[in-house]
Amino acid sequence: MKTWKKGMVAVTSTAALVLAGCGGDSSGGDGDNEIVVGGKPWTEQFILPQIIGQYLEANSDYDIKYQEGLGEVSILTPAIDNGDIDIYVEYTGTGLKDVLGLDSEVGESAEDVFNRVKEGYEEEFNVTWLQPLGFENTYTLAYTEDSGISAMTYSDLAELSKSQDLVFGAPHSFYERQGDGYDDLTSTYGFEFSGTESLDANIMYEALRNGDVDVIPAFTTDGRIERFNLQMTEDDMGFFPKYDAAPLVRMETLEQFPDLEELMNALAGSISEEEMIAMNARVDIDGDRAEDVARDFLIEKGLIEE
Repeated sequence: MKTWKKGMVAVTSTAALVLAGCGGDSSGGDGDNEIVVGGKPWTEQFILPQIIGQYLEANSDYDIKYQEGLGEVSILTPAIDNGDIDIYVEYTGTGLKDVLGLDSEVGESAEDVFNRVKEGYEEEFNVTWLQPLGFENTYTLAYTEDSGISAMTYSDLAELSKSQDLVFGAPHSFYERQGDGYDDLTSTYGFEFSGTESLDANIMYEALRNGDVDVIPAFTTDGRIERFNLQMTEDDMGFFPKYDAAPLVRMETLEQFPDLEELMNALAGSISEEEMIAMNARVDIDGDRAEDVARDFLIEKGLIEE
């Protein structure tokens, strides 16, 4: 993992500056009973810290500090490694390929991927993976129904990209990802897009809908896929690994708070893909606040009282 860290010196320095501005220190929360919950800067990752934080607040004496939207994996990995945050939700495939730099095998089981990232993070970062939350958020290459594109698989899209002017749009981080990002995807399938656009993850769906781009790597739990009637394609060569969502926790934090792991694992399997899609849609399309969506979910599940 030292190799990964050397490659991330600039980003890690940026993370340190961001977290210094947030009051982070090398021991996680500032208070003796404080737990810092972080997240990435897109809808699902605004909801999940609220689910975890509100659940812990209601079922323990912990003081929860939120750092939602802190950054992508290149920011969050050094943040949790350094103790600036204690918990955040990551996806197993991201941990496997983008952080640990390990290869995945076509058809590799979710359990095998989980076990490999759990072992890798414990060895390299003294961070462990708790039980998955119950849903997978993977990628699907999506296009609009009226685009003139007709493709069922990634391979179909790759063939079309050689004869049609197709513009690919994705978040900036997707172009930087190693192992499961743009360069490896295009190399594996032989895509020949006529151009690329770097877009915020929260607006790339509108860009697709408006015809600014032709294809995006949509998140399968995003409610806009169904609401916008986007067409999804199959990863027929198994390029992407499993992306099961699970909480990452510093092992030092678990030692400091012995009941935390049991508390957190009560959330295991509690969120289905359909429930995550519905929650994301409430924020992205209906305009509801992430904290309200999270609270409604926890009440409905009986995890907190109204």
